[in-house]
Amino acid sequence: MLGFAPGRPIPEPELRTKLQEFLSQTDFTRDRLLVIVPDDTRTLPMPVIYEALIEAVLPRVKELAFLVALGTHPPLSEAQLSRHFGPRFPHPRVRVYQHAWADPQALVRVGEISRDRMAQISRGLLALEVAVEVNRLALAYDQILLVGPVFPHEVVGFSGGHKYLFPGISGPTMVNVSHWLGALITNPKVNGHKWTPVREMIEEAARCVPTPRLGLSLVLRGHEVLGLFLGEVVEAWEAAADLSAKVNIVWAPRAYDFVLSLAPPMYRELWLAGKCMYKLEPVVADGGTLVIYAPHIREISPTHGEWLLQVGYHVRDFFLAQWEKYKHVPWAVLAHATHVKGIGTFRAGVERPRIQVILATGIPEEVCRRINLGYHDPRTLNPEAFRGREAEGILVVPNAGEQLWRLADGTVPDIDRL
Repeated sequence: MLGFAPGRPIPEPELRTKLQEFLSQTDFTRDRLLVIVPDDTRTLPMPVIYEALIEAVLPRVKELAFLVALGTHPPLSEAQLSRHFGPRFPHPRVRVYQHAWADPQALVRVGEISRDRMAQISRGLLALEVAVEVNRLALAYDQILLVGPVFPHEVVGFSGGHKYLFPGISGPTMVNVSHWLGALITNPKVNGHKWTPVREMIEEAARCVPTPRLGLSLVLRGHEVLGLFLGEVVEAWEAAADLSAKVNIVWAPRAYDFVLSLAPPMYRELWLAGKCMYKLEPVVADGGTLVIYAPHIREISPTHGEWLLQVGYHVRDFFLAQWEKYKHVPWAVLAHATHVKGIGTFRAGVERPRIQVILATGIPEEVCRRINLGYHDPRTLNPEAFRGREAEGILVVPNAGEQLWRLADGTVPDIDRL
């Protein structure tokens, strides 16, 4: 494996040089290379990576193609693709595809995870056979390069690596089961842990994909690149996850009664801006309030919005106690709903979330009430009025969503203690 983590931010010129050096030292002699990359909802110097691959790899292969691992995100427009890949997009000798998770013609079944194996992986939480489907392009090329940043993640523990296959370019079964497994365990117990049951599930599914693979995993803090690792997928991902744990987990000295979580513009819908809750849930005090501040957001989700309008946002046990009523809903939708609502209880027909989650977005108040979340008019909320008041139990976090906040004493919100 090739790795570079100098203990300081890597300036763009140095990053370009190091990327080209690493790529030049790596075996890309197979005929056709497919590079799987995230969309523009992840912080990544994609134009630099795109250009480095054109310069260092394109002359050595017969075909170079990129596949945007959308998961269930909406496809990017041509303008968004241009911004994402940079000034050299489109390139006449490079193909760019976008994953179509809901199109059966775009998918191929490569195997399955047996019922017994899923029971083992999930520690008994889920016992069912899981079909492993992946985008057909993953089998149409001779080699795959998985590229992406590694951040703490609510479903799998840390993003990156083979997550760009599952659920990045997978079919709906892997999307739904992996997300629901993470929700069953709960965000506070998954987020920021490297080897989780969901990660084990992803690695099990990855063994079904026969195409040789390499991984390029990067670690960023904000927009600063702090490390890059190129080599065998799991090895590169593990090295990046270890570094990300050091730079992207913030250890708070106390819990806060009020947290104002400011969403960056790249989160264009609540489905994505939920990360502003996931990364801060551990430092909100019992009975406290978290506000997702995102005036630019005007919809729940273009993909899953209708389902969420039907079921609303609830704690995990709300759905489990009424499973026959809700089991037909896509499990990824249920998982998202529980992650945004946070942990809590549902006893004797009464739902008690541990904290209150309020939206200060462009989503109308009546919609917020309908989906069981609080509402605050963003026009009447000035984030500057809350800054610097940590001693009062008030925390403001700008550009929330990629750094995980935890309590320095190691305590984690736990349903069993509620």
